[in-house]
Formats: sequence, structure tokens, C-alpha cells
Amino acid sequence: MKDYDLENRKFVIGGIAIVIVTIYIIRLFSLQLVSDDYRKSADSNAFLKKIEYPSRGIIRDRKGKILVFNQPSYNIMVVMNEEKGHLDTMDFCNTIGITKEYFIQRMEEVKDPAKNPGYSRFTQQLFLSQVDDRNFSVFQEKMFRFPGFYAQKRSIRQYEYPYAAHVLGDVAEVSQGDIDEDDYYQAGDYIGKLGVERSYEKQLRGEKGVQILLRDAHGRIQGKYQHGRFDHKPKPGKDLTLAIDIDLQALGERLLEGKIGAIVAIDPQTGEVLSLVSSPTFDPRNLEGKKRGPYHRMLTRDVWKPMLNRAIMGQYPPGSTFKTSQGLMFLTEGIINSHTQYPCHHGFYYRGLHVGCHGHASPLSIVPAISTSCNSFFCWGLVNMMANRNKYKNVQSAMDTWRDYMVSMGFGYKLGIDLPGEKRGLIPNADYYDKAYRGSWNGLTVISISIGQGEVNLTPLQIANLGATIANRGYYYVPHVVQKVQGEPLDTTFTRRHYTRASRRAYDLTVAGMRASVLGGTCKHLGGYSFPICGKTGTAQNRGQDHSVFMGFAPMDNPKIAIAVYVENGGFGADFAVPIAGLLFEQYIKGKLSPDREKEAEMLQKRRIAYGSNNR
Repeated sequence: MKDYDLENRKFVIGGIAIVIVTIYIIRLFSLQLVSDDYRKSADSNAFLKKIEYPSRGIIRDRKGKILVFNQPSYNIMVVMNEEKGHLDTMDFCNTIGITKEYFIQRMEEVKDPAKNPGYSRFTQQLFLSQVDDRNFSVFQEKMFRFPGFYAQKRSIRQYEYPYAAHVLGDVAEVSQGDIDEDDYYQAGDYIGKLGVERSYEKQLRGEKGVQILLRDAHGRIQGKYQHGRFDHKPKPGKDLTLAIDIDLQALGERLLEGKIGAIVAIDPQTGEVLSLVSSPTFDPRNLEGKKRGPYHRMLTRDVWKPMLNRAIMGQYPPGSTFKTSQGLMFLTEGIINSHTQYPCHHGFYYRGLHVGCHGHASPLSIVPAISTSCNSFFCWGLVNMMANRNKYKNVQSAMDTWRDYMVSMGFGYKLGIDLPGEKRGLIPNADYYDKAYRGSWNGLTVISISIGQGEVNLTPLQIANLGATIANRGYYYVPHVVQKVQGEPLDTTFTRRHYTRASRRAYDLTVAGMRASVLGGTCKHLGGYSFPICGKTGTAQNRGQDHSVFMGFAPMDNPKIAIAVYVENGGFGADFAVPIAGLLFEQYIKGKLSPDREKEAEMLQKRRIAYGSNNR
């Protein structure tokens, strides 16, 4: 007779044994194939992977002057699995110049996944960045006393001049967002934050290298693993040559001291930005190394917003500089011809509407209308265009034609400059006014756009680009601040011509009007220069004092530079914008200012504008 209890016990014991073996197999599989904790530990004991950082590309101006370069800096790294608390803390702190309290705080931060998401106890973590030469020398001599701590050579950016901060930008430690966006970065790395440092980050940063070092059982470095077979040398970043002329930039920043505004200068033949000034500005040298944090905080709290790049972010009414675009369109569309005259009796009067104007001869045609900056002429042109039912089926069709011309001239959308943060301005269309006026509107309703007021807003960059387009008699290149990237062709975005819808004949007449403005019109201050300048003033209306605006180019028949100057609350265009532009023209074309012009520059530099809280 069978003993069923014994039989059952045999199955139970066998089942338990199978379960135990299965658990061990699963755990072994997990450790060897799924989890890498033990592999990391083994690797950490045998190898030290030392990241080698590339030197960042140097930045020069168009004449080869170095603007931004690198200086050696050192980081102290820690591998927590090696440190293990076996450290003379006071000796370590005294060596690198920190307090014990800071040491404890920093070690906790390194181990905190919330503050250091890439933390691993087996790999090097940043403990302290940008250690000065004196402390680093002492640390290097005593490093054998501090198990788990290592030196890492880095570099920090240095800026040669106190100018062009908005163009150059700066470099700072990566944020978690930067790390999430690009796996090239890890905590403690640096990245361009503003300017060309940001927009050309991938070219400037280079490629990291790595050294794999072999260690013995006591953690001592024994040399390179397999004689460096798996090492990779860092590749230095590519150098940039900017189109910026640092001498022209310096003059522009001098002339805008004590004023809010912007200057943009473009080479019409290439689209290269020769100068890009935003005021108030700041000294990029104060963003170097450990000075960056406190100085950056001060800038962000400044009520005058010195970090705002008004040259590409400021959106302003262009005022009378915009009249050139209106004349180009009226001529091309056949609304007027070179002989068409409109009356001006101190302004535009029609059906009870009055737009004021200063005194000058009347009636007048397109060339003297540009020269004298006649409001009435351009108001009549817009009214006649919007009411022309032989050419446009309704006011909406006329308005969309108007808008298409403006867009073709580079307005209403970002031009695409190679700097971060560019704004698009505003060019309204028929839908915009249909929504605003419920479909009931006409040329009189929107009359202010004909003289660069009302809903029209442009950036100083777009105003300068208008000058470059007129200089070229009908086309422009996308403005760009970088002239050359080492070892790379310039992006074709910056080498293609963009033609407007206006005719060559219209441009010739506009140039004639802008030249007449210099010879005896609103820009006559520029008539005394030894080269022929073409210009157009603007006085943009504002809730307070009007803005002073200028747009022009020189020389007339072989243009080398187009300039826009915008001075907030500067009054008439001739008050500030015109004389500033004249000095910039001479600096670039002649290479320096004459003694008399230098005196004029000193006087303009000393002239300040009293601003109220509404300018902040």
C-alpha cells in the first residue's frame, strides 16, 4: 500500500526546489542582461573615463580683430563611489578655498537627483567649477590626498571690447532644458545663451573627446587602456568671422549713450550687418566666468531693459521713412506717375479729415514729396488707390495688394537674421480691418498707414533693410551678422537675392527723392559730406515726445552702407537720427572721423534725453 503523505511531500519539495532555481535564474538574468549596476561598478573600479572638452571657436570682426577668445579654467569633479567619506574635509576645503558648510551643501546637491538629474555614483560629477589658477595649483599638488576628486581642464570666454554685447551674446552653464533637448550636454557643460554664441552654438562648441584610463585595485591610475585605442581627441569649435566692424560698432554705441533706441548698418551688396546697436546696452566683459551670475541678475532687474535687443526686437512706427515704400508701390501700380501732383495746404484735407503737414511748395510730385516729406501727397495716393474700382474690385482687394507689396519689401515677417529673438513687426491686411471695423471701412479709415503710423510697426532691422533694398534698386539679401564660418560655406539663405514687386523706374525716382532730401530737404545736414548720401527722415508720433528716425545709404551710385537710426523721444528726424547717421557714414566710408566730425560726435554723445516711466 502506497504512502501518499510521502509521495505528496516529494512533489512539494521538488516544487520548492524548482521555484528557488527559477528565482536564481531570473535574478542572474536581471543582473547580467538587464541591470547595469554591477557592470558600472566593475567598470568604475577598472576604468576612469575622462571627458576632454574642446576649445570653443574664436570670434573676430570683419577686419580680423579678435572679439571673443578663451582663457583656461578648471573644474573639480567627484566620483561618489570612490570618495566614500575617506577625506580630510578641512584640508580639502582650505586647499580649494571653500567653507566646510559649502562642502556639505555641495555634496548633498551633487547626490540629489532633483538638482542633478544625471547623477551616477560611478561617474564624474561636477563639484566646483571655474577654480582660479592659485587654488587649482595647490589642489593639483595635493590631489592624491583626496580620493574620488579629479581635475578637469575647461575654458571660459573672454571679451576683448566692451561693445557688441547683443551681437556676441554670452556663455553659461546648461539648464535642464538644454540637456533634455540635446544629449550632447551634461550637467556642468556650457552653452551659448544669447547672440551668435547661441545661434552658432553647434559650430562654436566643437566635439568632446574622451580618455579611458586604467586603474589598479587601489584606484591608482596605471595609464591608458590598451594604449589609448579607444580614446577620442576633442575637436575644437569652428572660428567665426563677423560682418561687424567693431570701430563702427563702438562709434554707434558712443552716440546712443543716454538715449533709448537702435542703429542698424547693412552692406547692401551682401546683406552683411556692419553694425547692430541697441541702447541701453551692457559690457559683455562683465558676463565672464563667475561674474556672470550677479551681473546677469542685475541686468534682468534693470527697469530700462538693457538686455532687450531693440534693433531686432523693438517694434516701432517707422514714420516718414515708410513713405518711400508707398511711393514705390503707387508708381508701380500706376496710381501715380513721375508727373502726378497732389496739393498740400499745410496738410491733407478731405471730407472733414485733416492730416497735418509742415509748410512747403504745393502742389508737388513724387521726387519733391519725398524730399520735403509731404504727408498730404502720400495720403492722397493711398485714398486714390483704395478707391480705384477700375483696378481693384473693392477696398479689400486694394488693401491686400498693398499688403503684398509691403511683404515683398521685407515687412510683416521676420527677415531671418542669424540672431535669436527677432520680431516680425505688423503689416495689416484686409481681414485685419474687416474684423476691426466689421467690414465697413475705406482709405480714409486707414489713412495713417500711408505715412508710417497707425497699425504699421517695423523693427529697426527692417527699416535698415528698406534702405539696402532702395540702394540696390529693388532687391535685398537676408541680413546676417556672420560673414564666414571656418571650413563651411555661408548658408544659401544669406546669398539669395529677394526681389520686391516694385519696378526699377520706381526705385530710380525714389533714389532721386532721397538725394534731393539731402541736397535741400529734410536731410540737408548730410549735404556737407564729401560723398553723395541719399536719405529719408522720419518723425514717428508717440504718446510723449516723437521718435527721431533716419533711413538712408551712401554713396548714391555705388552703395556700400545702408543705415537706420531710431532714437526714442528724440523729436524730429533731423534732431538726433540724421547727425548720428552722418557720422556713421563717414566712419565706415572714410575709415575714421575728421577732427571736426569727432567734435560733433563728442557733442552728440553728451546730449541726453530725459525719459519717463512709460519708456521702461
